[in-house]
Amino acid sequence: MSTYRLKNLLSPRSVALIGASPRRGSVGRAVLENIRKAGFEHEFGLVNLHHAEIGGVAAVGSLDKLQFVPELVVMTAPAAAIPDLIDQAGRRGSAGALIISAGLGHGAGSLADAAERAAQKYGMRLIGPNCLGIMMPGVSLNASFAAHMPRAGTLALISQSGAISAGMVDWAAQRDVGFSGIVSIGDQLDVDIADLIDYFALDSATRAILLYVEAIKDARKFMSAARAAARVKPVVVVKSGRMAQGAKAAATHTGALAGADAVYDAAFRRAGILRVSDLRELFDCAETLGRVGPPPGKRLAILTNGGGIGVLAIDRLVELGGVPAAITPAIREKLDAVLPRTWSGSNPVDIVGDADAARYAAALDVLLSDPGNDAILVMNVQTAIAPADEIAATVVDLVGKYRRHHHRSAKPVLAVWVGAEQKVIEALSAAGIPNYPTEDDAVRGFMHLVRHREVVEELTRVPPAMPDAFVPDVAAAKQIVARVLADGRKWLDPIEVKELLGAYDIPMVATFAAANAAQAAAFAAQIFAQGATVVVKINSRDIVHKSDVGGVVLNLTSPEAVRTAATDILARAKAARPEARISGVIVQAMVVKAKARELILGLADDPTFGTVIVFGRGGTAVEIINDKALALPPLDLHLANDLIERTRVSRLLRAYRDVPAVKPDAVPMVLVKVAQLAADIPDVRELDINPLLADENGVMAVDARVAVGQAEPKFRGSGPANFAVRAYPSQWERHLQVRDHWRVFVRPIRPEDEPLIHDLLRHVTPHDLRLRFFAPMKEFSHEFIARLTQLDYARAMAFVAFDEATRELVGVVRIHSDSIYESGEYAILLRSDLKGRGLGWTLMQLIIEYARSEGLKVISGDVLQENIVMLDMCRNLGFQVKADPAESDICNVRLKL
Repeated sequence: MSTYRLKNLLSPRSVALIGASPRRGSVGRAVLENIRKAGFEHEFGLVNLHHAEIGGVAAVGSLDKLQFVPELVVMTAPAAAIPDLIDQAGRRGSAGALIISAGLGHGAGSLADAAERAAQKYGMRLIGPNCLGIMMPGVSLNASFAAHMPRAGTLALISQSGAISAGMVDWAAQRDVGFSGIVSIGDQLDVDIADLIDYFALDSATRAILLYVEAIKDARKFMSAARAAARVKPVVVVKSGRMAQGAKAAATHTGALAGADAVYDAAFRRAGILRVSDLRELFDCAETLGRVGPPPGKRLAILTNGGGIGVLAIDRLVELGGVPAAITPAIREKLDAVLPRTWSGSNPVDIVGDADAARYAAALDVLLSDPGNDAILVMNVQTAIAPADEIAATVVDLVGKYRRHHHRSAKPVLAVWVGAEQKVIEALSAAGIPNYPTEDDAVRGFMHLVRHREVVEELTRVPPAMPDAFVPDVAAAKQIVARVLADGRKWLDPIEVKELLGAYDIPMVATFAAANAAQAAAFAAQIFAQGATVVVKINSRDIVHKSDVGGVVLNLTSPEAVRTAATDILARAKAARPEARISGVIVQAMVVKAKARELILGLADDPTFGTVIVFGRGGTAVEIINDKALALPPLDLHLANDLIERTRVSRLLRAYRDVPAVKPDAVPMVLVKVAQLAADIPDVRELDINPLLADENGVMAVDARVAVGQAEPKFRGSGPANFAVRAYPSQWERHLQVRDHWRVFVRPIRPEDEPLIHDLLRHVTPHDLRLRFFAPMKEFSHEFIARLTQLDYARAMAFVAFDEATRELVGVVRIHSDSIYESGEYAILLRSDLKGRGLGWTLMQLIIEYARSEGLKVISGDVLQENIVMLDMCRNLGFQVKADPAESDICNVRLKL
């Protein structure tokens, strides 16, 4: 799995440094001094071929001469020496290397390639190259050339920039914010962002994960790790390159709308990551998440001695989607009893400019006991009447008592002391009270907490593989696309487009392809017979935007007018684009719906995240209006509605004045169908319906373009190879018969199965739990179980088995692939009272079948020597069983697929 041996690198019991130099100002010397200053308590060795000691530390000539095997080897040696040094470390038995050195190059034949191959030979993990290093305060390890070492805390930082990592350390030192770990990942030769997200998500010392991202290498792996982590703790990202122009060459409107940064934004949203715009907001987010947990809701009470700043805070709160907590009559009565008559009487609770520490304490005490708010923001504007530091000390004391009494149920308290002296900031920080320079920063900090709670709720939703409301004609749709590809064409003609949309039950106006003006007039006569007018458009695979060449004529009412229009259109197109291949004209019924809304939706192909769904306001000025939102498929109705609500045009879908509301679910259902089309036919590279008319009767596609091309799988594993997020794999639901006619229903695990897992564990004896987890297990936290149940099926799969008669959960089996999707590690757990009935054998056969379908080459696992039943079953299933060379009480089992 992706966290394989990462604990050895990030929490090592022994470290060696290769490449330290006696020269002041060198990277190697800085790393050596940082390791020494941090006080690493375990074994440390220095390797240098040319110097017997550096800075008072004795050195040996090679790794072989160390008296111990270093788990982590830190390398600052010249780039050319790195591959051989990794080979030496692998032969010595090291778990991994941190390569700080730069200049290894990229691609086949490079030093980086040689280093990676050397590491893979020994199962070593590599961080870097070209990085600042790592700082792990919990184990007093600073293997970096940063200027400072942060104190131990609850934030993890994963950064693609060494400078950002160093900047965060400097900021943290000023704000007394601590870190569980800081990792500068450099070129990500092996260990990448996703691997480290996995590691820190499982780390009990980490409350929140901060990311600085420049680009994602493996989108499906990243989405899998981020979605899993965000379910159990906040993940916050700042990404550079927001202004990059991502779709200059896009041929469709949807492709042009799907700029690179907009796609990243959609991916972060789908992953449950909180995105911030700059380092200041990242610092503010860290300030909040590093000190308090999420509130139960978004009702904020504001206590202040300045009315103006209180109103500004309320304005910002409402703007960001928060709710000003209401002051109920009962709470108002309590506040009346302790405050002067001039207090505001509402939220913000303005206790007037002459408020002293006692008045703050009295009001805060009432608000802390008020069930009508979810969090409190205490603000102070300094005056000459009451010292700000005395008020801060009083607030710190009261909040401390409140937290000790309420423990986990304590609501968050945030603070703003405008223009505060450093000692006030230090007092608030030391008490674990998030504090900010302005009311805007504080409200943003509160909303980050709120957003994380909402994210956790959203992530428990699992999109179904296929919406239940319709069954598309997938075979017919595939036939259309295959025919176009066989012809060597990129674009479907309008008739093929109508047939493709029809296969997915997306209605489109009556459409005919005419080779000449006479044929156009004949087709138009059929439309006139139905009482509709006609539009004529140029039909050319080379002219995508028809209006650019005068290729559209509207509101034609007679066959003669159609004949004339078709003749003129053909002439204009030939004059404007003489090289274009022109097949004739398209004749369509003219749809006149005065109260219909013009929308655009479709598919775009992103080089990083694969297929993207685009929705927004349609029409010819779609790029100018730029009212759009993006989402990663798959979609269900809930996710489709969320996509729609993120646009301004969503307000027009509701009823207003004499315009009825658009038919419920009509538009989101088209989005779901288009997403399903993308899943079924990856060769559809871009799709653009513009406009899609929507009114109280439903939807109608007026114009659409579809581009196709041989799909190259972007992501490993099964499922749509163009989707960064995998759908719920309902095809793996099975009814199985076990020994003695016992029938069980097996399906992939879901987030809502968490209570069932807790119940299963109550039916497992302590002995069996120890055999499964290799240690006595007294309790299982929500975070622990959430990691088991909340999968996105990209790198991990778990099957749950239910007794068909009792409907009780009786067993679970899971597999987690490694970071390169070659091998998977399995685990299995059954109810103790149901062992010996063949369920284990059945579930193991199922997980082996699944691993084969995923293209994995090996299944492996660790089994205690005393677990004779499991070892026998593994042998019978064809596993090789060998004693673990490092742990005498463990056997390694391995099955080649």
